[in-house]
Amino acid sequence: MPDERTTTSDSLPVTSSVPPELPKEQEALFREVLTLMEQQHVPFAVSGAFALRQHTGIFRFTKDLDLFLTAQNACRALKFLEEHGFVTEIRDPVWLAKAHRDDFFVDLITGMSNAAIVVEDSWIARAEPAVIYGVETRVLAPEELIASKLFVTRRERFDGADVVHVIYGTQGKLDWRYLRQTVGEHWEMLLWALVLFRYVYPAQTDYVPADIWQELLSKFQNVIANPDPNADFRGSLVDENMFAIDIREWGLANLLANFRAHRLSQMQPPGQERCA
Repeated sequence: MPDERTTTSDSLPVTSSVPPELPKEQEALFREVLTLMEQQHVPFAVSGAFALRQHTGIFRFTKDLDLFLTAQNACRALKFLEEHGFVTEIRDPVWLAKAHRDDFFVDLITGMSNAAIVVEDSWIARAEPAVIYGVETRVLAPEELIASKLFVTRRERFDGADVVHVIYGTQGKLDWRYLRQTVGEHWEMLLWALVLFRYVYPAQTDYVPADIWQELLSKFQNVIANPDPNADFRGSLVDENMFAIDIREWGLANLLANFRAHRLSQMQPPGQERCA
């Protein structure tokens, strides 16, 4: 009897090393956008399915081309994409703009939707060479790809499998100190992902260096032994919908709103103004 999960038209994607067949029009649009970005010398890095493929060998069908760049450079990209016939819009000034033509979309991503992690110039500088549809370009390095997925923990989408696949696919050959620095105060999210990796791939526990395990577990033991009664509720950073009741009915602080307001205030100085 066939498994309905792999035969229904609306089934969730199944991981595979088999390249998906994209519509020729979609390939052409992605190629055009990448070529334009390169010609305009806008600093960016490709993420999403293409970066995942680079670091894991996993192919995944994608409707969108995900480009990571700083907020300032996203404004530049929107302007010249409009000049080349794309319809553009800012979906969320904190992190997401879109450009589309026909039914094909390009996402311009400047950080995480909760504003906990923001794309920096270093993300682009550290991007790795790649060829996508014949265009020489760059994809996010594995460390930034992991960081970008740590907070994708919603009920309808969870990128934990992507994170552990990146660690496995790179055999743990990562700049762990840089990743730890990038995650910063959200180190528990990284530890959570590493515990998941250990559960999934117990024979590859040593892909995560011993000093990283020791640091994070020691830090975790310390906060458990010495809890802060005034620590902020952080559920909204994980999923604002699933933890909405905590804020709306139970009276807990909305840290997500604070993070997003802070991010918007940072985008006001000259050189980082929000797109009009």
